[in-house]
Amino acid sequence: MDFELTDEQKLVQKTAADFARNEVLPKAAEIDRNHRHPKELVARMAELGLLGVAVPEEWGGAGFDTVSYVLAMEEISRACASTGVIMSVNNSLVCDPLQKFATDEQKKEFLEPLATGKKLGCFALSEPEAGSDAAAQKTVARADGDDFVINGIKNWITNGPVADVCILHTMTAPEKGHKGITAFILPMDTKGVRTGPPDKKLGIRGSQSCQIFLDDVRLSKHFLLGEVGGGFKVAMSTLDGGRIGIAAQALGIARASLEDALAYATERKTFGKPIAQHQAIQWKLADMATELDAARLLTLQAAVMKDRGQRHSMQSAMAKVFASEVANRAAKEAVQIFGGNGYVEDFPVERHFRDAKITEIYEGTSEIQRLVIASNLLKE
Repeated sequence: MDFELTDEQKLVQKTAADFARNEVLPKAAEIDRNHRHPKELVARMAELGLLGVAVPEEWGGAGFDTVSYVLAMEEISRACASTGVIMSVNNSLVCDPLQKFATDEQKKEFLEPLATGKKLGCFALSEPEAGSDAAAQKTVARADGDDFVINGIKNWITNGPVADVCILHTMTAPEKGHKGITAFILPMDTKGVRTGPPDKKLGIRGSQSCQIFLDDVRLSKHFLLGEVGGGFKVAMSTLDGGRIGIAAQALGIARASLEDALAYATERKTFGKPIAQHQAIQWKLADMATELDAARLLTLQAAVMKDRGQRHSMQSAMAKVFASEVANRAAKEAVQIFGGNGYVEDFPVERHFRDAKITEIYEGTSEIQRLVIASNLLKE
């Protein structure tokens, strides 16, 4: 395997790193403290081409690859996990399925403004009683002439309060289970669409999420994404790519935990010397660095396979489950290294600790990732 990045990939990484260090990181604590959607940072990401990294230039994107996307996601998430997941949703869960399943007419109308950042997207699959089990959703789209009339509730929709466009999953034939799922492109200003108040969350507080209420929402066939009954394929394909984005977010959180802990350990002194000179601390730092590198390699492997057009469900699941658990272990150890200072808002690691947890839950829990991996192993 060639580990050398191309000049283009290095450029994307440097651009994202400079932006993250100079503009995102100084605002990260305030964004978290105030649960504030960082619209000015989202606007800057649009200017830098970070909201459509892997979308072809003909559709308004930057025209780079998935590896570039992973590199950029890690840099942004290292500075602010909230800003990172806003970027991830627009790229992985909105632009990607539009690029794969939308008609050219739909791409012109929706993908182009989303990839350029003129609009922001969200992805609606989860419901109050349907998370891991997508076929249990109760949002129904009923055919009415050439239209569909949609009723239901969606839960935990990242970007929901601020989104312009939603990739919406419904049941058009509930009796068919997952074969009865149909996806739509939903403009959020459509009559009958309401959003609830932003969720009050443990972490990623600057990434606003909410419930979406659908009351007799009428959409024409023009808004179908893919075929009637083909929504499960849209969802699973989208989540395979989305898990790469969340793995990259987890890399950023883990790296922030390691770098902040390393800096603190060289400054904080106990028993007359920096705590970095104590073996107990050195072992923690060594384990954090080793696991971070391993998680990064898994994530890049999944990204490379996606870029090559290879099936990558298992590799994406491996990257996501491992990177998310590495992020949680790294954040936990960072708090321990900071000691009492790690437990207060004056220092950044308590934010990393809170931000890390969600990476084990959204876009497929760790338990679901293990089922995906095992299912692929048993097929071989």
